[in-house]
Amino acid sequence: MSSRSLPLLPLALALALALLPAAPAGAAPADRPGGFPNILIVTVDTLRADRLSGYGYERPTSPAVDALMAAGVRFDQARTSEPLTAPSLASMITTLDPHEHGSTRNGLAVREGLPSFTKILSRRGYRTAAFVGNWTLRDELSGLAEHFDEFHEVLTRQRWFLVRREADARDLTDAAVEWLEADREARGDRPFLLWVHYVEPHAPYRLHEEHAADLGIDPRSAGPADRYDTEIAFVDRSVGRLLGDVDRLDAVDPTIVVFTSDHGESLGEHDYWGHGRHLYEPTLRVPLSITWRGRIDPGVVGAPALILDLPATLFGLAGFPVPTVFQGFDWSPVLRGEAEAPSDRATLHQAHRGAVQGSENPEDLRRRGLLEVARIAGGVKETLRVKSDRRWLFDLAADPLEKRSQVSPGSPASDELAIWLDEVRSGLVLSDDLPPPVLGEEDLKELEALGYLD
Repeated sequence: MSSRSLPLLPLALALALALLPAAPAGAAPADRPGGFPNILIVTVDTLRADRLSGYGYERPTSPAVDALMAAGVRFDQARTSEPLTAPSLASMITTLDPHEHGSTRNGLAVREGLPSFTKILSRRGYRTAAFVGNWTLRDELSGLAEHFDEFHEVLTRQRWFLVRREADARDLTDAAVEWLEADREARGDRPFLLWVHYVEPHAPYRLHEEHAADLGIDPRSAGPADRYDTEIAFVDRSVGRLLGDVDRLDAVDPTIVVFTSDHGESLGEHDYWGHGRHLYEPTLRVPLSITWRGRIDPGVVGAPALILDLPATLFGLAGFPVPTVFQGFDWSPVLRGEAEAPSDRATLHQAHRGAVQGSENPEDLRRRGLLEVARIAGGVKETLRVKSDRRWLFDLAADPLEKRSQVSPGSPASDELAIWLDEVRSGLVLSDDLPPPVLGEEDLKELEALGYLD
């Protein structure tokens, strides 16, 4: 997308949404027995792909998720657009990159009135609901509630002594299952789209001793990476319970189940713990699978994918026309075995400062927050640190740990990366339709506790 098209983007998307015909409740395509498919999207915060046993990890951290992925198509090279929760998940919902939808940092809401795939599905007869357990996704901070018929903030626990407004996986699953049971009675023939976002294994990592022995971890000497693994095992159990209840409640028509993460986590690589400030693989790569039992054959896709591909892919699978304004790639022909996966696709990424602070000038919140941009093509990743003009070039196949850059730090960026940087910068200018941050003193304290303020 050209940077010159950015000012017209909300209008173009709104027009595209308005032109889509509404479907009455219970409507179904004539050639699809059973009607539109139900859709469940499960996202797990801060989950890197290589810590799941289904991706080859030696510890059995994720039996429930492994079974789900084995029954569907697992993407081996899936990445997020930006390694921060609100920006990444807003991209998943709107198909827009962060500099376009406006939520480039936690605490900055998306542009109001943007169309999204969830809004379009609602117009086509779906009942849409979200259950989020991460306080950064609260509507007053993220602006995401307008994209769902129901937006439930499950903020029931003090998961850590410094973070008072979160939910652990058990509470979130309880709430989602209760909704599913009630929804089955209320919606009749209407299909549902349900999104559930779990907060584990976000730092600071808790040790779940009930899972330590199964993972070969001695609780007395468990380090942060060990605790991170027990968090995965803990959330995996709740994901398994959610999946079981979905199967129980909708046994006749299989549900399309998407599993992914907003971003990964650096566990000491490159002397860095956390996520958001760099574009190394541990924070960019995420697990991604799409399962539709009886409709999609199990398999593995090795071509590059992005989580903002999900809307186009789900529309393709459900038999809906994919709006041309959707930026993501439609994987449905590949999943049905009708096309080859694109091996030459280039993906684009950006990193911004973790969250806004009360002392920052509102005019500069987005522009000054930009840290890095990256482009991956043909297995080669080019990254630019914006402020210092430091550049890296990694052959990800030969150097998956990104330890040997093939260029000197001061070498100029490629034309392709320079164009991407210009596009991102052009979208970071404050405008009337970009809402200001809404962060109280308590929000700032919790951001600091979670490592988002530097």
